[in-house]
Amino acid sequence: MTKEFTTGAFHGLPIALGYLSVSFGFGIKAVQSGLSPFSATVISALNLTSAGQAAGVDIIAAGGTLIEMILVQLTINIRYSLMAISLSQRLDKRFTTPHRMAASYGITDEIFAVCSARQSLLTPAYMYGMIFAAFLGWVSGTALGAAAGELLPASVSSAMGIVLYGMFLAIIIPPAKKSASVLLVTAAAAGLSVLFRYVITAVSSGFAIIISAVIAAAVGALLFPIKEDE
Repeated sequence: MTKEFTTGAFHGLPIALGYLSVSFGFGIKAVQSGLSPFSATVISALNLTSAGQAAGVDIIAAGGTLIEMILVQLTINIRYSLMAISLSQRLDKRFTTPHRMAASYGITDEIFAVCSARQSLLTPAYMYGMIFAAFLGWVSGTALGAAAGELLPASVSSAMGIVLYGMFLAIIIPPAKKSASVLLVTAAAAGLSVLFRYVITAVSSGFAIIISAVIAAAVGALLFPIKEDE
């Protein structure tokens, strides 16, 4: 178990380093929106979702209602349910229901991508190690950013936002170079996202992500089915 936890933490180290810079920007944004550094840090510790946290801070700053907060978070973060369902097919038999519930806390876009690319079955210890590393990077980055929020200009906070997209590219490009199926699914998802962004604008960004992911995954499953023995 210790070896698997260490392996998971090692694989989660690049994610933690990326989260450190991204959450630094969130910490700055949270403090500039009127939250205390402690509140910003607690939010990161309880959520682990960059887009959801950023939207939540905007609602808090605008004095929004709890209903509005619930609907926005559901729309933005519901994609994690799809990720959890996908990963459930790759879990080791040691993943009992309590382990599944505990591990669901740490399913993020980056952790999902790394776990999906792993050849062997996922064990609780491996996922806990990865989640622990990502958690430390995300929370510590938020705390540091919140502490520096009153010193750095707003332009720095805005610039930090592009780091998250750099992380996505770093995850997608290597497997896309090796697999035509990954490249096709990625291109299909990107194309659908652009379509929703500029043509079908009535659909919210959260649901657009879900629809694009489902359609792209369905196309990949139809064109590149995985045999049962694999």
